[in-house]
Amino acid sequence: MISTKTRAFLETPISDFIIPAEKVAHVLVGNSAEHALLVLTKTGYSQVPVLDTNFKIHGLVSSKMITESILGLERIEYEKLAHIKVDDCMERNVAYLRIDDTFKKALDLVINHPFLCVVDYDGTFAGILTRRVILKQLKKYIYQTLD
Repeated sequence: MISTKTRAFLETPISDFIIPAEKVAHVLVGNSAEHALLVLTKTGYSQVPVLDTNFKIHGLVSSKMITESILGLERIEYEKLAHIKVDDCMERNVAYLRIDDTFKKALDLVINHPFLCVVDYDGTFAGILTRRVILKQLKKYIYQTLD
C-alpha cells in the first residue's frame, strides 16, 4: 500500500524540475547533419532535440544516427555531412512529457531515456527533464522518508 506522502510525491507536477528550453541545446529541422554533429560535439551531449521554427518537437538526433547515415561500404563518407539533413537521420518516435505531467509518469518514462522532452499546453517545446534530476529528487525523497 502506498502512503499518502508517497502518493503526493508521485503526483508532484514536473514543471518545477525541467531545464527550460532557452537553456537546452537543439538543432532545427532542415539543418545539415554537419551542423548537428558540430552542436553535439561542442556540447558533449549524446542527443539533442530537433525543433522547427515554431519550437515544435520533430525528433531527436545523436552522433550515432549521423555517423550511421554517412557509413559507406568501405569507408566513412564525410563529404555527405553537408548534404544530409537532420530530418534524414533523426529519431521521430520520441517519448515526451507534457508540462503538467506528474513525477510518476516521468519516472516510468525515464527508465529508457537519459532525458525527456517536455511540451507546454499547445505542444511547444518547454524544455527537458533529465534522468539525473529525477534521480536526485527520488534520492531526496527517500532520505527524507528514512529520517
